[in-house]
Amino acid sequence: MEITPLAFMGLPGGTEWIVIGLIALLIFGRRLPDVARSVGKSIVEFKKGIRDVKDDVEQQSRLSDDPEPRLPDRTEKSTSDSPDPVPPAPEVKQPAPPEQSAH
Repeated sequence: MEITPLAFMGLPGGTEWIVIGLIALLIFGRRLPDVARSVGKSIVEFKKGIRDVKDDVEQQSRLSDDPEPRLPDRTEKSTSDSPDPVPPAPEVKQPAPPEQSAH
């Protein structure tokens, strides 16, 4: 004789749903509409969160598909009159080494 696990019994039928509903009515009573309303709001918020995550993923995917912006080549002279954002470093003159006298 083979024992069937509970996971393979299937979904409840019509009579089972009626019994579940009556038990819920007895437990929650007058609060049942409020509970149902809060469950509905929770589902809506969950769907909004999923949609926001999906939109963020799609946006990042589109951004990664775009080629990276190239920086201007520093060897070419800029045609604009705007100053260079980073000025070149000033030249530092090295002091001459001291002369050694012959003894």
